[in-house]
Amino acid sequence: MDRSQLLFKTLVECYIRDGQPVGSKHLLRETELPLSSATVRNVMASLEEKGLLASPHASAGRVPTQQGYRLFVDRLLTTEALTEDVMGALTSELSHARSPRELVEKASECLSELTQHAGLVMVPRRDLADLRHLEFVRLDERRLLAIVVCANGDVQNQLIQTDRFFADAELTRATNYLNHHFAGKSIGDISQSLLCGLKDDQLRLDDLLRSTVELAERAFAPPRSADYVLSGESKLLRHAQAGGVDRLQELFQAFTAKRDILHLLDRCQQSDGVEIYIGAESAYAPFEDLTLVTAPYGANGRVLGRLAVIGPTRMAYQRVIPLVEVTARVLSRALSAPDAC
Repeated sequence: MDRSQLLFKTLVECYIRDGQPVGSKHLLRETELPLSSATVRNVMASLEEKGLLASPHASAGRVPTQQGYRLFVDRLLTTEALTEDVMGALTSELSHARSPRELVEKASECLSELTQHAGLVMVPRRDLADLRHLEFVRLDERRLLAIVVCANGDVQNQLIQTDRFFADAELTRATNYLNHHFAGKSIGDISQSLLCGLKDDQLRLDDLLRSTVELAERAFAPPRSADYVLSGESKLLRHAQAGGVDRLQELFQAFTAKRDILHLLDRCQQSDGVEIYIGAESAYAPFEDLTLVTAPYGANGRVLGRLAVIGPTRMAYQRVIPLVEVTARVLSRALSAPDAC
């Protein structure tokens, strides 16, 4: 590492730690390099010309830009190994969860508590869950409740508004047929089979099986929107206060609407590792001065969603990145356990 890189790396680390612009004398004390203050100032000026540093206000000190943070994260960052205490606490917290939803909630809380930023975990995608059992319950003449029990223990209730009355015999036949043919298969695969494989001429001749298709398509219909669990948003909102009321309101509305945040996470759904969006890299206005560190989690070899830490660009990347990575791994292991939930 040459002196320019060392000075830059040290400056970023000092700013992350202290939150104050870093001057040449401070850098000399931190690095103990045999250089003059004038030489250090020249190096800092060169880094500023390259867009890696900025001078806030009239301060003589410098702070990293978003471009600077990107260089630091990609080429100069040394991540910290998590302590056994942290690993043990994380594993213990998730082991006490009694359902997939509770696992997600615990993971979100752990991310927020351990990083002191906001922790976000997508609720597992419904279409990837395996069916254990399905039951139809009549609510009235035109309304049914489909109770979908997944192999991971999750229970999903779907309200079905029907166009006609379904007799008890039809409901029983549909329940038995679907449980017999599709138990153990993913809901996404079942939906695809209903669309492509069940509507052949033979089924069209059988009114009861045609009813089965009609009911099943509605029972396994994808939810209107995905969801996530967010913990520690108050930590972000405190950070947003520095940007004024409008900035605070914009961030609050983003968390309430959810759609764009989920779209942002979906963009990196194919990645099998940690993804980091610094500031404007997210292409999402409410996050323009925030960083999103995200990683996928899953079960039995399938990605079920992503989890993330959202915080200011001045975050302790060396600690946050391994925490996100390990939390995803622990959550995946908990969801994959044979006796999980």
